[in-house]
Amino acid sequence: MSLDLAFDDSQQSVAEAIAQFCRDRCDDAAVRETEGKFPEALWRELAELGVLALGTPEGDGGCVEMVAALESLGAAVFPGPLAASFFATQVLPDAKRAAVARGEAVVSLGVPPLMPWAPVAHVFLAVTGGRVFLGRPEADLETVDTLGGEPWGRVEIELGDDLGDGARAHAVYDMALAAYLAAAGVRLVADTAEHARTRKQFGKSLGEFQAVAHPLADCAIQLAGASTLARAAAFRIEAATDDARASAAAARLSAVRAAVATAHTCHQLFGAVGITLEGPVFHVSRRIRQLASQPPLDDGARAVLLDHFDVPGVASL
Repeated sequence: MSLDLAFDDSQQSVAEAIAQFCRDRCDDAAVRETEGKFPEALWRELAELGVLALGTPEGDGGCVEMVAALESLGAAVFPGPLAASFFATQVLPDAKRAAVARGEAVVSLGVPPLMPWAPVAHVFLAVTGGRVFLGRPEADLETVDTLGGEPWGRVEIELGDDLGDGARAHAVYDMALAAYLAAAGVRLVADTAEHARTRKQFGKSLGEFQAVAHPLADCAIQLAGASTLARAAAFRIEAATDDARASAAAARLSAVRAAVATAHTCHQLFGAVGITLEGPVFHVSRRIRQLASQPPLDDGARAVLLDHFDVPGVASL
């Protein structure tokens, strides 16, 4: 049975509205200004648009609308714990879920003691032993420097309420990361292709050389596949199919591989200017590498995928 993965008019409107919001409020200069800190004002504005409530009983849309929004957010490399927030709204009780959806509570989601966004978080979700727990920091937090400049921390977490195994939340988390990363990679390919069209070498534009055009085409193909998998996962999560978690895990792994390979290729094609802090694409690849290097949750994507296909050796991963 095949799926029609094209967005309908309502979902396309979501993507276009968020893309316009990003053009107006989250351009490249704004993204660079938020590096190393939490974008509080932007986060509240995004919540006011209803994005953080997607996939919840109160929200106006489900996982497909979430992917539509994330594709636009990924293209703009919008900062903040997006995937963690969507995970949280799947498992938190009503009052806390509403606070996250309104942008009032920042989520730190991870396997203690390393907790992303911990220095600015209001809600701590600890994943351990195949369960999700509402947590509370037990001691002072040790700030951790990260590749992408996000504020992380190392802190012991006292486990509180058991919120269940978070099966749907894990799938939503992987799907969200996949959609965002694939879109960020597509953005990077587009920027690099424009550079290749306008930069000349030996009397020709760089894009005319096969050594430039073919690697970019390979990246575009891989990213298109990852984006398709993210959309397919969204449909399966909404339909609660048996393979929804495996589908989301496959999407995440595909997007991580494609986006990281794209970052490597595009930096090569940009040359030295591509790796300068003030350069045209470093803030994009930095965000890609930050999200691609997220520490795996207790229920890792690879383990889920291998278990789904009954591949031996899952326990060793």
